[in-house]
Amino acid sequence: MNNALKIDFVSDVVCPWCAIGLAGLNTALERLGPETHVDFTVHPFELNPGMPAAGQAQLEHITEKYGISADQARANREQIRTRAASVGFTMNRGDDSRVYNTFDAHRLLAWAKEKNRQAELKLVLLKAYFTDGKNIADRKVLAELATQAGLDGVEASEVLGSDRFAREVKEEEALWAQRGINSVPAVIVNDRYLISGGQPPEVFEEQLRAILANGERE
Repeated sequence: MNNALKIDFVSDVVCPWCAIGLAGLNTALERLGPETHVDFTVHPFELNPGMPAAGQAQLEHITEKYGISADQARANREQIRTRAASVGFTMNRGDDSRVYNTFDAHRLLAWAKEKNRQAELKLVLLKAYFTDGKNIADRKVLAELATQAGLDGVEASEVLGSDRFAREVKEEEALWAQRGINSVPAVIVNDRYLISGGQPPEVFEEQLRAILANGERE
């Protein structure tokens, strides 16, 4: 069987279904075993590119953006919390939790790719935001999180204090939009197959095994 998978994970740091989807995907990849070679890359998608630096309260943001009631927003949040728990991810979000701008976080992820620590930083960022309630728009916080992911905090601060990777992030966002990606998470496998949404591990595993088997026949 062909044992190589190229996975492009298009997502945002403040997307709860992206956290759920990544946890499910990682579990599925563990089930495939170490004999499967995975080339994994994170790509940027901003759910709220116009979000101000101070962010916005979660409940206010969700009700305004989606035109739903506070009760519906809370019910949706509880459903997300339960789904996240099922894949081992803890969501600690409440009405007053804040939604932040993620452009600098995406710039930091672009830098982390050069250091071969992108996957580690992505996990740290998701936990910091959803579990620990950190302000992932704060550059000091981002630099501290970079160190948790095994990166150099001083260099991270230098990157964040400059405009490095700003153009690259915008170009990548435009590229994936041109390719038809308008919701996240989007998992593109071997440049051909799209798996959309925060799928459970079983769905990811089934589809990845099918892709591997199909590659063997080609």
